[in-house]
Amino acid sequence: MPPYEPGSRDDALAALLHELKAVNYAFVTPTPATHARVVARPDRRVARDLRGALGWSLPFATGSIPPRTEELLHAAGALSEADGMWRSAIRVSSLRGDLYIHSAFPTDAANAVFFGPDSYRFADLIAAELRDVVGRPRIVDIGTGSGVGAIVASRCRPDSVVLATDINAEALRFAAINAKAAHVEIEFRHGRDLAGIEGPFDVVVANPPFMVDSSARAYRDGGGARGSQVSFNIAQAAIPALAAGGRLILYTGSPIVDSFDELADKLGTMSRLANVALQYREIDPDIFGEELDGQSYSSVDRIAAVAALFRVPVESMGSHIPR
Repeated sequence: MPPYEPGSRDDALAALLHELKAVNYAFVTPTPATHARVVARPDRRVARDLRGALGWSLPFATGSIPPRTEELLHAAGALSEADGMWRSAIRVSSLRGDLYIHSAFPTDAANAVFFGPDSYRFADLIAAELRDVVGRPRIVDIGTGSGVGAIVASRCRPDSVVLATDINAEALRFAAINAKAAHVEIEFRHGRDLAGIEGPFDVVVANPPFMVDSSARAYRDGGGARGSQVSFNIAQAAIPALAAGGRLILYTGSPIVDSFDELADKLGTMSRLANVALQYREIDPDIFGEELDGQSYSSVDRIAAVAALFRVPVESMGSHIPR
């Protein structure tokens, strides 16, 4: 192949995704705890192939991955050198036929870009819920991260108009690269929730952070005593912006204390006051169990992955959302 022609770093990353797609690269990102256990194995200290370098975030020697891939990583400024080896600053994961650039492991930086098991559950939820959406829907993905919600929505409904927001500029950068590689048209906006974006919307999707994080990393910190505040705030902002017949597809996690789901209770009250329907269910009853060792979760029985599906009546009679 001809050498990569210098351009922007983003162009190099987009070209990287194209190259990886051509060789059928695939990697499913596990939880951080699983990732740490796998890379701690004696035979996983050094990458010997693309998945090792770009999936497991292992250091690699020149020649252990295709030269074109290494060239594009250099052009993107995505490699650092240590002890005579290279380490990628990005990971690449696969989901529903597309590839996604996101932050390398461990995701310690304040502006780290999220992708993980929740991304797969979120994508499946969107695909299921968009099956009966009619017309040419206007869709917005709040807190898009690596772009999963927006890209999956666009894939499911190619006739839709899709916007995506995030407070993390690096997330928007990666999401735009991922969307370009997926050949989908998405408008990206920097900001919190729906700030500066005029509704109404037919569909709002969101997979907000829902953990307690002492480092207050944007991709992880859900706010409040147990990490549910951001999820509540998104529902609070999104419901008034929905068109008649519109829906909010909220995927999040909820801490269960003595068999009580406080988030479900609060969202239920919100839906009644807003005169909108709510279907709330657990998708996975027990996720991120290792977090229960922390002081913030000392009274929590389990963390459940949940879907909160709000639906505005076709003839909305008005509402009052508590602030």
